[in-house]
Amino acid sequence: MGTLKDSWPVAELDAVRRLRVIARSTPGAGFAEDLVDAPFDQVWALASDLENQLPVMITDIRSFTVTSAAGEQLEARARSPLGLRARFDVVLRPGWCLMQSRFVLGGMAAVAEGDGTRFAFFGALRLPGAGPAERALHPLMSALGARALRRFTDQLARPGGG
Repeated sequence: MGTLKDSWPVAELDAVRRLRVIARSTPGAGFAEDLVDAPFDQVWALASDLENQLPVMITDIRSFTVTSAAGEQLEARARSPLGLRARFDVVLRPGWCLMQSRFVLGGMAAVAEGDGTRFAFFGALRLPGAGPAERALHPLMSALGARALRRFTDQLARPGGG
C-alpha cells in the first residue's frame, strides 16, 4: 500500500501558484503577476534585494532594513514616510519571499517560464475586526499590487535591466 503522498491527487505548486493561493485565501488581498522578458536570475537578484527594492516598489515604505538573518529566515524593520515603523518576519529563498508584520502580509514569487520569468507580487492588510471592510479593501490592494509590479518591471526594462 502506498503512502498518502503517493495516492493523494494534488499537484506540486510552483512559487507563483503558491503565492496566488495565499493571496486568494487572504481577505482583502491584492495580487498581480506578469511574464517578464528577463531571465529568472536577473529578476530574482533584483527582487530579493529587499532593502533597495521594497521602497521603490511600495511608496508607503521609506526604508526597509534587514536586522538579522539566519539562513532563509530574516527579521526586518520597515519605516513609512510618516515615520510609522513595523517589524517583519521574512522567509527569503530563491523565487520566494513571504513577509509578515503585525498588520501587513506580503510576498513576491518568481519562476522561470520559457526565456522569461513569471513574477508575482501580493499584499494585504491584517486589520483586526475589519471583516466588512475587507471587500472594500480588495480593489485598493489590487491597484497597489499592480502598481508595485509595474514599478518593478519598469526597472527590468531599463537599459542595464536593474
